[in-house]
Amino acid sequence: MNSKTIRRWSFIHTWSSLICTLFLLLLALTGLPLIFHHQIDHLLGNEPTFATLPAGTPHLDLQQLVEAAERHRPGEVVQYFGWDDDAPEGVMAITAATADTEPNSSHTFMLDARTGQALAMPSANGGFMMVMLRLHVDMYAGLPGKLLLAFMGVLFVLAIVSGVVLYAPFMRRLDFATVRQHKSSRVRWLDLHNLLGIVTLTWALVVGVTGVVSACADLLIAAWRNDSLSAMVAPYRDAPPLVQRAPATRLLEIAEQAAPGMTADFIAFPGTRFSSAHHYAVFLKGATHLTSHLLTPVLIDAPTLQVTAVAERPWYMDAMGLSQPLHFGDYGGLPMQVLWALLDGLTIIILGSGVYLWWVRRRAAAQLEVAP
Repeated sequence: MNSKTIRRWSFIHTWSSLICTLFLLLLALTGLPLIFHHQIDHLLGNEPTFATLPAGTPHLDLQQLVEAAERHRPGEVVQYFGWDDDAPEGVMAITAATADTEPNSSHTFMLDARTGQALAMPSANGGFMMVMLRLHVDMYAGLPGKLLLAFMGVLFVLAIVSGVVLYAPFMRRLDFATVRQHKSSRVRWLDLHNLLGIVTLTWALVVGVTGVVSACADLLIAAWRNDSLSAMVAPYRDAPPLVQRAPATRLLEIAEQAAPGMTADFIAFPGTRFSSAHHYAVFLKGATHLTSHLLTPVLIDAPTLQVTAVAERPWYMDAMGLSQPLHFGDYGGLPMQVLWALLDGLTIIILGSGVYLWWVRRRAAAQLEVAP
């Protein structure tokens, strides 16, 4: 690699890194508690506590749970029901003033599936963890904030790639992992910056790419609505507004018969962004750890409860489903969470050392310019 090419890549690495550093520091710092959100919620007492009932106590049917949710939040409608493998006795409910209310204005709580009792979920509606999540996801700026963070993620990936390109000629002169302790502070930090960058390379690329995909989730969902969902509900395009819908009692049974071997992850009620104005949408997941993040929607006509479509997943929805848990290290339990946290901490050091190296180099160049 000639000196001109090195200078070009150095320029790309320097400015792609500097432009995104402040945002990446925000993401790295807010990401740390989010990695351990389950454990933090447990310590803060934010997890719902279910009543102790005899083993085998039957669950209420879905329509009874819908009615229980609407009694708990008078004047609101149920947007979604969801299930968590860690809380088999509960159903997570999301309600809002209208079915199409945007997510940040809805209210989330847990229903005891056996009694219909509503249990609070403080971290889903506010508090420390919600502040961390909003800062990490959109900086309280909605879609513009998400797109800005997506752009910063692209710059981060570019900084990683350019750093690797620059590292190859640099390491021809030194053994791997060398930190020249006898040199100046700037050289020591340069060696450490390069070493940590290579050590975290794969993780940083994974987190960077999955972060970009997750930040574009609203756009991907909109594309799915305009493409796949629109095609599935095309016969209803000129249908009159829904006046009355059938009870939700048998939705899970109907959906699981339509897609054997799969189980429900969540239900989108009519009028929400994951369904249509005339359908229940039951999103089913596979039985393995991987396929549990790949959701298949089953559309059920709201008045008749007839299955109208079992949709194939477009590739970009699969990418979104896989990227979000991988971004936070949710695939491997506590050991992976600890590894993710350690690598996150190393990334903070890399970002800080990068700014320091740029500042020292800039100051040295300024001193040379004023020297006689």
